Amino acid sequence: MSDKTAPMSNGTLRNLPSVTSLIDSEVLREAAKQFGQPAVTSAARQAVDRLRTELQSDRRSVEMPSPSALASQIANAISVQEASTIRPVINATGILLHTGLGRAPMAKEAAEAAAQAASGYCNVELDLPSGQRWQRSKIVERLLCELTGAEAAHVVNNNAGATGLVLASLATGREVIVSHGELIEIGGGFRVPEVITAYGAILRPVGTTNRTRVQDYAAAIGEQTGAMLVVHPSNFRVEGFTESPNLGELAKLAQECQVPLVHDIGSGALIDFKQFGCSDEPIASESIKAGVDLVFFSGDKLLGGPQCGIIVGRRNLVERVAKHPLSRALRVDKITLAALQATLKLYRNPANALRAIPLLRFLSMPLEQLKARTESLADRLRSNLKGWSVRTVQDETFVGGGTLPQQGVDSWSLVMTPAEGGSTGGCVETLARRLRESEPAVVGRVQGERLILSLHGVFEEQDEPLARAVLLATELPIG
Repeated sequence: MSDKTAPMSNGTLRNLPSVTSLIDSEVLREAAKQFGQPAVTSAARQAVDRLRTELQSDRRSVEMPSPSALASQIANAISVQEASTIRPVINATGILLHTGLGRAPMAKEAAEAAAQAASGYCNVELDLPSGQRWQRSKIVERLLCELTGAEAAHVVNNNAGATGLVLASLATGREVIVSHGELIEIGGGFRVPEVITAYGAILRPVGTTNRTRVQDYAAAIGEQTGAMLVVHPSNFRVEGFTESPNLGELAKLAQECQVPLVHDIGSGALIDFKQFGCSDEPIASESIKAGVDLVFFSGDKLLGGPQCGIIVGRRNLVERVAKHPLSRALRVDKITLAALQATLKLYRNPANALRAIPLLRFLSMPLEQLKARTESLADRLRSNLKGWSVRTVQDETFVGGGTLPQQGVDSWSLVMTPAEGGSTGGCVETLARRLRESEPAVVGRVQGERLILSLHGVFEEQDEPLARAVLLATELPIG
């Protein structure tokens, strides 16, 4: 039979190749060596079932591939499916904490610690000197207290989990007082009002969207008050005629009324980001110093560690949170704790943190160094590419991940456009797709008929693989 497809009538089910004959073909035997026999058998069975359904449908004919053509289609489908699994990406988007690309890359020290923990046993819940079982957050508690000034600490799977656990522990069936201006929605449809009610608390909004005063909180406090919640608005801003109390004022009120004051600072800054030209980002230690009872934040954003949610504050409240039944459902594993511990150790020496933690290194990179790298890449591409115009432009990079909105950092980018007189129909989109499918994958950003590649979030050792990927992606004609 020819490899070409031919129309088949509904009555030719007997012509369907068997799964056994397909997986015994040369092309699928080779696929099994690469992807495993179960994957190949499953794909072959699905392909045959799909053809059988089509033949049994009401259509008069279907296009039926020959057995060898069908085997090749199955092999290609497996390859595409395998290629869609998680793999390394060069982040040339200009967004340093790109949620779609896993947010903060970890320091080498953190990655090595995670690998060591993953490859063997470790004392995740065992105090080695005493031989007694302990709470796993104790592994990083001392470091977190040292860096934030808190009395105790607890770690969960992410900051959304930390928020929910705090609310469930302190305010189930009771009121949580929040300013109207902080009832926000962040990425993924995470809405503060819905989170509060989802964990059994009662929302008690105070003030207005743009102006809330200490007196508004004081007037709302009563026998049903479980907590006062302050939420950092992250990627939302109200400007102009605004007013809000400072943390010290709220902490004094909370202490007088014996109501816990809890602060969701979001992105988890342990240092002042003003040194990078970024302002208005709360720092965990400053919230503790101001008198906040519990502070919670992410580990995989500005902190630059693994995904987790960190809760620090007064010991009696942290212990209350840690003993809540939800705490077990939200707990982190040994790999996360090992990576977090290694990351926190770097913060003991600010110079080490700036050198080792990728996000901090990207933000502290001298602009002239970034410009030189970008121009070097542009020169190499110009001398090897045909049909494309390559230039460098002054640009902005953004931290991303819901942090520091509208605060761009000065940067340089490489811009690729179809050369004058060349075909432009779909060129840039096709090139961007080829780069995403390359090895390693490269993700830039498309603006109209421009492909923009930023090196601000690209490691220096990735410059060469990035150049090779672009050259390879432009070898074939693009129409």
